[in-house]
Amino acid sequence: MKKQLVNMKGTKDGFVLRLDDQCAYGELVEELKNKVLEGGIDGKVDVQLYLGYRYCTEEQLKELIKIIEETEQLIVSKVQSEVLTVHESNQKMFESQQDTYIGVVRSGQVLRSSGDITIIGNVNPNGRVEAGGNVYVLGRLKGIAHAGVQGNKEAIIAASRFEATHIMIADQVQAMSDEHVKALNQVEMTCAFIGYDGRITYDQIHALKNIRPLLNVSKGGS
Repeated sequence: MKKQLVNMKGTKDGFVLRLDDQCAYGELVEELKNKVLEGGIDGKVDVQLYLGYRYCTEEQLKELIKIIEETEQLIVSKVQSEVLTVHESNQKMFESQQDTYIGVVRSGQVLRSSGDITIIGNVNPNGRVEAGGNVYVLGRLKGIAHAGVQGNKEAIIAASRFEATHIMIADQVQAMSDEHVKALNQVEMTCAFIGYDGRITYDQIHALKNIRPLLNVSKGGS
């Protein structure tokens, strides 16, 4: 039996399209064209494209996405790969660093970290925290927090109490009004993240295990 080079699996969020990472690129392109033309899909469906250990140039990746989206029913919402460029590897190394700051981030003060930063204290109005990775505030976040400043859309911001004026993750910005703060229903620590729709959203901290399962998991957790 001939090995399938393209596998499509349905999930609650759409489809996951897994591409063989060992075959010739030309064979993969031909099978992908046939696969997406099989039809039977109503409306528009999001697709997560999984490349495995195949390295694709920017032009090849554009070609694969174009083939999928030419159907007009399939929309590529996310591309996953096990291959990192040197730049991406260096960026992850910086973002894996962790800093801890104990005290109050005062008005006008800017606190920066290349990786994750944990603040044990409050961030006052007009205080600002910027991190290449995640921002954790074990106190009241009343100023500005920016996580993933280098473009990491997987970064999160967590705070014991969200009362921020602005929340930023990668290139997404959200101004928080008083009504927004009240609507969060902050009975416990809350986290902000970029959701499936590409917008900043919020959930209680215990949901983080499902939202970002690979978030610096070094041990434990159940």
